[in-house]
Amino acid sequence: MNFDRLAAHYHWLETICAGGLMQRCRTTFLPRTQNSRRALLVGEGTGRFLVELLRCNPEIQITCVEHCEGMIKQARERLTSEGQDGSRVQFKHMDALDWMPPSEKYDLVVTNFFLDCFRPEQLQKLVPRLAESTTTEAIWLLADFRVPERGWKRWRANMILAMLYAFFKLAASLSVSRLTPPDTYLVNAGFNLMDRRFASLGFAHSDFWKRTAT
Repeated sequence: MNFDRLAAHYHWLETICAGGLMQRCRTTFLPRTQNSRRALLVGEGTGRFLVELLRCNPEIQITCVEHCEGMIKQARERLTSEGQDGSRVQFKHMDALDWMPPSEKYDLVVTNFFLDCFRPEQLQKLVPRLAESTTTEAIWLLADFRVPERGWKRWRANMILAMLYAFFKLAASLSVSRLTPPDTYLVNAGFNLMDRRFASLGFAHSDFWKRTAT
């Protein structure tokens, strides 16, 4: 998986293909992060959510784990152009599957349109590892695509996803060909789904998960 070739074009590709859908999904639960102080953003991409998170939380410190160097460059440039304090953001250029996060450090985890890039066996490894880096009452925000349960909406979602996976297989060497919902892995890692909002006829969703102290 290598998004470097797409990094400089990702913003306009997203705008043309999805309009404002993905950003609306990313920021659905942003107001609920206002008590967060240490955030982990994984697969942040070009930094559109990052900028809004900094605006919403003037005291927050953020770690961004991003495999694509071009995406990090785009995110840094966005921080500058939007007048945000880049000193509150630490970028880590590496594969999330290889990163060993510190334990019990982050009270917020964000994975927006990221977990759909992994196979089930990879999610089984990645989600618990990220969960181990969180505090006992941390929240986890994610936005992603989904397949409705039945009817023409399901057919529509499967068709769009097939085109998306085919494109990213060619453009970014993505090895995944189908969507794996991460819900089971999050539950097994100690998180509970508190709220979920749907968009685009159920093709996209925004989730608010919370870890409950035991």
